[in-house]
Amino acid sequence: MKPKWKILITIAALVLAGIGIYASTVYANRGVVTVQTALVARQDLTSLVTASGEIKPKNYINIGANAIGQLTEVAVKEGDHVKKGQLLARIENVQPAADVQAQQASLSAVEADSAAAEAALKAADDNINTAQADIDRNKADLARMKSDLDRSESLYKDKLMAAQDYELKKSTHEAELAVVRQSEVRLVQARAQREQTAAQLSSAQKKIAQVRAGLTRLADVLQKYDAYAPLNGIVTNLSVRVGETVVPGIQNSPSSTIMTIADMSLITAEVKVDETDIVNVRLNQVADITVDAIPNRSFKGHVIEIGNTAIVRSTGVAASQSAVSSQEAKDFKVVIAVDNPDDEIRPGLSATAKITTATRPSVLTIPIQALTVRQKGDLAKKPEKGAAQAAAPDAVTERALKEEIQGVFVINKGKAGFRKVETGITGTTDIEVVSGLQQGDEIVTGTYQVIRTLRNQASVKVDNRNPQQPKS
Repeated sequence: MKPKWKILITIAALVLAGIGIYASTVYANRGVVTVQTALVARQDLTSLVTASGEIKPKNYINIGANAIGQLTEVAVKEGDHVKKGQLLARIENVQPAADVQAQQASLSAVEADSAAAEAALKAADDNINTAQADIDRNKADLARMKSDLDRSESLYKDKLMAAQDYELKKSTHEAELAVVRQSEVRLVQARAQREQTAAQLSSAQKKIAQVRAGLTRLADVLQKYDAYAPLNGIVTNLSVRVGETVVPGIQNSPSSTIMTIADMSLITAEVKVDETDIVNVRLNQVADITVDAIPNRSFKGHVIEIGNTAIVRSTGVAASQSAVSSQEAKDFKVVIAVDNPDDEIRPGLSATAKITTATRPSVLTIPIQALTVRQKGDLAKKPEKGAAQAAAPDAVTERALKEEIQGVFVINKGKAGFRKVETGITGTTDIEVVSGLQQGDEIVTGTYQVIRTLRNQASVKVDNRNPQQPKS
């Protein structure tokens, strides 16, 4: 055979051998799934709930108009620090001020009448005392004259006194008796006059109380034309100017709200927590707060208030008062006190809070994406072909086969076996494993599509190279 043909035959044999090796390799790898894996590790784990909201003072008050009128004075500027009781603004008050002055004049008049009645009552008391003294003196004179008359009567009977003298003594006694009676009448008159004066004084005092009540009412009306600071704080919003007319009683109206005073001693971040996370939030849990306007800084805080009413995310209205579908996403209000605020933090700034809901030191963890769910029936062994498929499964068995089991795929001798796991808290990228795995177990972590479709005990090939890195 010529050398040329020997070379061609050798090349053909090598090609056929290569094709055979490739075909056998492809056949051997048929049904093998390429997966990414990670090892079950032990580490410290922190569970966080992230929520967005805005900075708000814990206590703030909208100063509204209590009277209708034109603003004649605004005594503060936005950003000013004010003290409780400080004058903030004044509304034109000519008429109520005049009413107060008129009532004060009326009060002065009735107080003068009362003072005069008090003087008259004192004089009446003096008259009564004088009349009582006259009675006492006249009665003493009457007693003396009675004794003198009795002696004169005894002398007259013994004919030791002339009848003319006896009659003089007798008439003198009767005259003194009339004087006593007259004094007693004057005392009765003085007492009656005192009662009249006392009634006048009581009437004057009641008028004083009445006029004072009217003055209090008018003074209160006048005071409503002035706005005073109800607390120590900062003017955070000043929406009116001198010359504008304000109207009371209209909520959230620019013409009703003069300004807002905020107590900046306690600054809070009011955030909205998703309904799926709110069950993990507790009072006094710590939080890290970031403010969009203050980059590269974080503020510490703690939860001080948790709302009990769900708020519809799309409308901001309480779910119990909303007419939208109950299937819409809902949030709950959570208030976090900022422990270390500074002057740069202002009400209304957007903020994000990361609330630490739980911590676990040195626990078994796996990547969150490794966790998947399978139905119990998908994990059971399929019956062999030709085996009698006698009775169809009853309803109870069907429900049992559809039961969903949470677990991961564990690599063992080139196969991925599904293993049920119990989980604990969830971190940012990892989740705690309570039972079902041991440290060092190799589990399937990707890709997402593979984890969704991977079958129990499927043959796998591990490829943990970076997808962006070219294969060698």
